[in-house]
Amino acid sequence: MFDSIDSSLPVQPVQISSPDSPRDPFLEHFDQSFPIIADSERPITPLRVLKHGDSFSVFDPRGDIVPSEASEEGVYHDGTRFLSRFELLLFGQQPLLLSSTVTANNAMFEADLTNPDLRRDGVIAIGRGEINICRTRMLWDASSVERIQVTNYRLDRIDVPISVYFDADYADVFEVRGTRRARRGQRLPDESGDAYLMRYRGLDGRERRTRVRWNRHPDRRGQNRAMWTLQLEPMASAAIDITVEYEMDGYAPALSVWFGDVLPMKTGPRTSSLHTFCCSLASSSTIFNRWLDRSSADVQIMITETPHGTYPYAGIPWFSTPFGRDGIIIAFEMLWLNPGVARGVLAFLARTQATTTDDTRDSAPGKILHEMRGGEMAALGEVPFGRYYGSCDVTPLFVMLAKAYYLRTGDGEFIDEVWPNLVRALEWMDRSGDLDGDGFIEYARQSETGLVQQGWKDSHDSIFHADGSLAEPPIALCEVQGYAYAAWKGASELAAMRGDERSARDWAARAEQVRVAFEQAFWCEDLGTYALALDGQKRQCRVRTSNPGHCLFAGIVSPERAERVCATLMEEGSFAGWGIRTVAATERRFNPQSYHNGSIWPHDNAMIAAGMARYGYTSAARRILTAMSDLSEAVDLHRLPELICGFPRRGREYPTLYPVACAPQTWAAGAVFLLLAATLGVHIDAPARRISFSRGRLPDTLDWLRLTDLAVGDARIDIRLERHQHDIGATVLRREGQIEIVTIG
Repeated sequence: MFDSIDSSLPVQPVQISSPDSPRDPFLEHFDQSFPIIADSERPITPLRVLKHGDSFSVFDPRGDIVPSEASEEGVYHDGTRFLSRFELLLFGQQPLLLSSTVTANNAMFEADLTNPDLRRDGVIAIGRGEINICRTRMLWDASSVERIQVTNYRLDRIDVPISVYFDADYADVFEVRGTRRARRGQRLPDESGDAYLMRYRGLDGRERRTRVRWNRHPDRRGQNRAMWTLQLEPMASAAIDITVEYEMDGYAPALSVWFGDVLPMKTGPRTSSLHTFCCSLASSSTIFNRWLDRSSADVQIMITETPHGTYPYAGIPWFSTPFGRDGIIIAFEMLWLNPGVARGVLAFLARTQATTTDDTRDSAPGKILHEMRGGEMAALGEVPFGRYYGSCDVTPLFVMLAKAYYLRTGDGEFIDEVWPNLVRALEWMDRSGDLDGDGFIEYARQSETGLVQQGWKDSHDSIFHADGSLAEPPIALCEVQGYAYAAWKGASELAAMRGDERSARDWAARAEQVRVAFEQAFWCEDLGTYALALDGQKRQCRVRTSNPGHCLFAGIVSPERAERVCATLMEEGSFAGWGIRTVAATERRFNPQSYHNGSIWPHDNAMIAAGMARYGYTSAARRILTAMSDLSEAVDLHRLPELICGFPRRGREYPTLYPVACAPQTWAAGAVFLLLAATLGVHIDAPARRISFSRGRLPDTLDWLRLTDLAVGDARIDIRLERHQHDIGATVLRREGQIEIVTIG
């Protein structure tokens, strides 16, 4: 035996965070009841991620799922971790990592591993690098399929022992995040036959199962483990295929599959669907193209078929589920390239719109969904997010998106289909959304277990006054009034399109009332920007934040004040080199390591850039795009994370990553497309069949950008945009149908 080999390694028990686990409050997200806990030691190399449908997998660069305190690694389905351990051992120990990646289309994980020096009686008997392991993994139809191929590069024959250890803790995703539970369900006895079966009966009465199958019978088996001894001649290879199936209430995958069954489906040509962009982009920069390709692949993999239609899930691991706000913002990011995303989002949210008042879910008639989850804790009401409506901004954003979708597509039939939902949303804004009747939308949670803060910055400490004291509810956020203005204005224009002149006049008047009141109540002359919010006593939260950038995006800012808002956002205290911070460094609660009080979010920056471009400040938008492009070069796989820490950029050094950021996070993936639209000053008016570029410029790193198969109604066009010193040149490469191209210097 080699000194390092132990064929009877003990099975390590899998534990969930205990009530006494140390916690780091500044890394907790949401209300303190629903934290995300960061372990004190985070992996230097980013974790790898796969997703298919309602399943996703998170594992280390070797492909292992290693149990540790507060680790998010595992295979998840419908809000539950069905596999909490999956470790591969070579000669009884962890192999060395050579390289690993996820393919450009996010379909497959690939890793190359090798052996360390192995000694027998103190002498190296097998030198490092003589055995290679190639691991390839995919997800498909509630299954994880993997091929482990072992190759002998020695000059002689050798027996190679391969061991796999596995386990399932059936932790709800909120448990993995750090939420404590007083009771858990029952782990049922394992069963071992042709496959290995693990089972759990939850407190919700549902039985969850994990089945591990292999195409090559193990030479040895034990509790939660299997071992093979591969007899390999020189230069010979052998492979083991392992499939992990996860089942609920007796549901099993429609067809038991092996690696070879799934490979052609993952590597074959993609069919045209909502997952495929209507317009493809390519540039003169190979590096920029990698960012574009990764971002498009991330958006595609997160778009999921649900019982209510197609919807972009928010992020992995914590938010792989429908979120109303995220879906709408992703739709805005993708609108000029693929309006089908917006159509799917609007249809899904219309079908899940609240119809009743339910304080436990912060629900009221007409309100648009905040979040919808599966899993044991949601089913039992231990968390309120089974179907939860605790957002004050999603409802006006829903109406705002409907207007933008119509302008982009001219699809009046769909607007007619969702018109009753739009009217109900406006009724909520007018009644339940305006808690004190002052014309502003406010929030105050009705559920004791709901979110304290109900805007996009939903950490419990994210809304505060200049002295650092927290704002008391009901709270009126500045950007939400911008969304409301755009919603009333957009609804007025849609009503006019439908021939309802009375509603058009009434809603246009309401929009103007909101705009005038907003300017009077929120503007802070000495700060050069708008207050973050008004508290329950109508006192301004006089702090410099990124939120007014969303007011630019919505169009509520007066033209004479837009320049000052832009300048304030680009000041050194706010713009940190990698992007604009959520809270300026001058403010009392600024902390570059916080979730919402000083960090940098790609989607936030994209919306701000789009708002700046709306008022003609495309040069500032271009500066943000350049910063985000540099960030994409510095992160793994060119994948922008959910957020980064807001430390100032120091030369060409790498950014400081946020420990528990989701990656992929869909609205971070979509940020590049909205940033490009802002920099180009692009505006598409489908009813007028017009594409305009206003004050557009390409960043200095791009000589040209090509748009292929851009659709406007039933017409199609290919355009090459070239960088000039002060503007862009547009050359039509192909035109099918009537489309006018306009460039405005």
